[in-house]
Amino acid sequence: SEEMIDAIFEQNLTLLSNAGYKRYEVSAYAQPGMECKHNLNYWRFGDYIGIGAGAHGKISLPDKITRQIRERHPETYMQKMEKQGNALIESKEVPLADLPFEFMLNALRLTSGVETSSFSERTGLPLSVLSKALNEACQKGLLDENPKYLKPTALGLRYLNDLQALFLS
Repeated sequence: SEEMIDAIFEQNLTLLSNAGYKRYEVSAYAQPGMECKHNLNYWRFGDYIGIGAGAHGKISLPDKITRQIRERHPETYMQKMEKQGNALIESKEVPLADLPFEFMLNALRLTSGVETSSFSERTGLPLSVLSKALNEACQKGLLDENPKYLKPTALGLRYLNDLQALFLS
Protein backbone atom coordinates (compact mmCIF):
# COMPACT_ATOMS: atom_id res chain seq x y z
CA SER A 1 0.00 0.00 0.00
CA GLU A 2 1.05 3.60 -0.47
CA GLU A 3 1.04 4.20 3.28
CA MET A 4 3.51 1.34 3.78
CA ILE A 5 5.78 2.68 1.06
CA ASP A 6 5.66 6.14 2.69
CA ALA A 7 6.52 4.63 6.08
CA ILE A 8 9.47 2.68 4.65
CA PHE A 9 10.71 5.75 2.79
CA GLU A 10 10.48 7.94 5.91
CA GLN A 11 12.22 5.27 7.99
CA ASN A 12 15.06 5.11 5.48
CA LEU A 13 15.39 8.91 5.51
CA THR A 14 15.66 8.82 9.29
CA LEU A 15 18.28 6.04 9.19
CA LEU A 16 20.33 7.91 6.60
CA SER A 17 20.01 11.20 8.47
CA ASN A 18 21.08 9.57 11.74
CA ALA A 19 24.13 8.20 9.92
CA GLY A 20 25.05 11.70 8.70
CA TYR A 21 23.71 11.42 5.15
CA LYS A 22 21.62 14.12 3.48
CA ARG A 23 19.40 13.76 0.43
CA TYR A 24 20.86 16.13 -2.15
CA GLU A 25 19.28 14.68 -5.26
CA VAL A 26 16.06 12.76 -5.85
CA SER A 27 17.89 9.43 -5.72
CA ALA A 28 21.19 10.25 -4.01
CA TYR A 29 22.36 10.78 -0.45
CA ALA A 30 25.77 11.81 0.82
CA GLN A 31 27.57 13.10 3.84
CA PRO A 32 28.22 16.86 3.66
CA GLY A 33 30.92 17.68 1.12
CA MET A 34 30.85 14.17 -0.37
CA GLU A 35 28.22 14.75 -3.05
CA CYS A 36 29.12 13.42 -6.51
CA LYS A 37 30.49 16.45 -8.36
CA HIS A 38 30.16 14.69 -11.72
CA ASN A 39 26.42 14.14 -11.23
CA LEU A 40 25.90 17.62 -9.79
CA ASN A 41 27.36 18.96 -13.02
CA TYR A 42 24.74 17.00 -15.01
CA TRP A 43 21.85 18.21 -12.85
CA ARG A 44 23.05 21.81 -13.11
CA PHE A 45 23.07 21.43 -16.93
CA GLY A 46 26.83 21.78 -17.11
CA ASP A 47 29.06 20.58 -19.90
CA TYR A 48 31.08 17.38 -19.97
CA ILE A 49 33.31 15.66 -22.49
CA GLY A 50 32.80 12.00 -23.19
CA ILE A 51 36.07 10.10 -23.42
CA GLY A 52 36.19 6.37 -24.02
CA ALA A 53 33.94 3.62 -25.30
CA GLY A 54 30.25 4.39 -24.80
CA ALA A 55 30.94 7.89 -23.44
CA HIS A 56 28.44 10.71 -23.82
CA GLY A 57 29.18 14.42 -23.86
CA LYS A 58 27.35 17.76 -23.76
CA ILE A 59 29.07 20.84 -25.13
CA SER A 60 27.63 24.36 -24.95
CA LEU A 61 28.75 26.84 -27.58
CA PRO A 62 27.63 30.49 -27.90
CA ASP A 63 24.95 29.59 -30.44
CA LYS A 64 24.04 25.95 -29.68
CA ILE A 65 24.26 22.96 -27.36
CA THR A 66 25.50 19.69 -28.80
CA ARG A 67 25.16 16.18 -27.41
CA GLN A 68 27.63 13.51 -28.49
CA ILE A 69 27.80 9.73 -28.23
CA ARG A 70 30.85 7.56 -28.83
CA GLU A 71 31.02 3.97 -30.03
CA ARG A 72 30.10 1.57 -27.21
CA HIS A 73 31.97 -1.60 -28.09
CA PRO A 74 35.64 -1.23 -27.00
CA GLU A 75 37.07 -3.05 -30.02
CA THR A 76 35.05 -1.00 -32.51
CA TYR A 77 35.87 2.15 -30.53
CA MET A 78 39.62 1.43 -30.84
CA GLN A 79 39.34 0.64 -34.56
CA LYS A 80 37.55 3.93 -35.23
CA MET A 81 40.08 5.85 -33.15
CA GLU A 82 42.96 4.34 -35.13
CA LYS A 83 41.32 4.91 -38.54
CA GLN A 84 39.61 8.27 -38.12
CA GLY A 85 40.95 9.76 -34.90
CA ASN A 86 37.54 9.77 -33.22
CA ALA A 87 34.78 7.31 -32.43
CA LEU A 88 31.75 9.58 -32.55
CA ILE A 89 28.63 7.76 -33.65
CA GLU A 90 26.32 10.70 -33.03
CA SER A 91 26.70 14.42 -32.59
CA LYS A 92 23.51 16.42 -32.64
CA GLU A 93 22.40 19.87 -31.73
CA VAL A 94 19.72 20.06 -29.06
CA PRO A 95 16.75 21.83 -30.68
CA LEU A 96 16.02 25.22 -29.13
CA ALA A 97 12.48 24.09 -28.32
CA ASP A 98 13.84 21.19 -26.22
CA LEU A 99 16.21 23.27 -24.06
CA PRO A 100 13.65 24.34 -21.41
CA PHE A 101 12.55 20.75 -20.77
CA GLU A 102 16.10 19.38 -20.83
CA PHE A 103 17.21 22.00 -18.32
CA MET A 104 14.27 21.40 -15.97
CA LEU A 105 14.52 17.62 -16.34
CA ASN A 106 17.97 17.85 -14.80
CA ALA A 107 17.69 20.80 -12.41
CA LEU A 108 14.58 19.56 -10.65
CA ARG A 109 16.39 16.43 -9.48
CA LEU A 110 18.31 18.52 -6.93
CA THR A 111 16.67 18.91 -3.53
CA SER A 112 18.16 22.41 -3.22
CA GLY A 113 17.20 23.28 -6.79
CA VAL A 114 19.24 25.72 -8.85
CA GLU A 115 19.38 29.51 -8.95
CA THR A 116 16.72 30.85 -11.27
CA SER A 117 19.35 32.87 -13.15
CA SER A 118 21.10 29.66 -14.21
CA PHE A 119 18.25 28.87 -16.62
CA SER A 120 19.12 31.79 -18.90
CA GLU A 121 22.85 31.34 -18.34
CA ARG A 122 22.75 27.69 -19.43
CA THR A 123 20.13 27.82 -22.18
CA GLY A 124 20.41 31.36 -23.52
CA LEU A 125 16.62 31.65 -23.21
CA PRO A 126 14.58 34.05 -21.08
CA LEU A 127 12.89 32.56 -18.03
CA SER A 128 9.58 33.81 -19.41
CA VAL A 129 9.43 30.75 -21.71
CA LEU A 130 8.68 28.74 -18.54
CA SER A 131 6.09 31.12 -17.05
CA LYS A 132 3.00 28.98 -17.63
CA ALA A 133 4.62 25.77 -16.36
CA LEU A 134 6.23 27.52 -13.38
CA ASN A 135 2.88 28.98 -12.32
CA GLU A 136 1.13 25.63 -12.67
CA ALA A 137 3.89 23.81 -10.76
CA CYS A 138 3.64 26.34 -7.90
CA GLN A 139 -0.17 26.15 -7.84
CA LYS A 140 0.04 22.35 -7.54
CA GLY A 141 2.52 22.63 -4.68
CA LEU A 142 5.25 20.87 -6.69
CA LEU A 143 7.64 23.82 -6.99
CA ASP A 144 8.89 26.16 -4.28
CA GLU A 145 7.56 29.68 -4.76
CA ASN A 146 10.90 31.40 -3.98
CA PRO A 147 11.62 33.34 -7.21
CA LYS A 148 15.39 33.08 -6.70
CA TYR A 149 15.40 29.28 -7.06
CA LEU A 150 13.92 26.61 -9.28
CA LYS A 151 13.42 24.09 -6.51
CA PRO A 152 11.03 21.18 -6.10
CA THR A 153 9.02 20.95 -2.91
CA ALA A 154 8.94 17.67 -0.94
CA LEU A 155 5.76 16.87 -2.88
CA GLY A 156 7.52 17.81 -6.13
CA LEU A 157 10.36 15.40 -5.37
CA ARG A 158 7.87 12.65 -4.58
CA TYR A 159 6.03 13.25 -7.87
CA LEU A 160 9.05 14.35 -9.87
CA ASN A 161 7.85 12.84 -13.14
CA ASP A 162 4.63 14.85 -12.91
CA LEU A 163 6.58 18.01 -12.11
CA GLN A 164 9.01 17.49 -14.98
CA ALA A 165 6.16 16.73 -17.40
CA LEU A 166 4.78 20.24 -16.88
CA PHE A 167 7.82 21.56 -18.76
CA LEU A 168 7.31 19.45 -21.88
CA SER A 169 6.43 21.76 -24.75
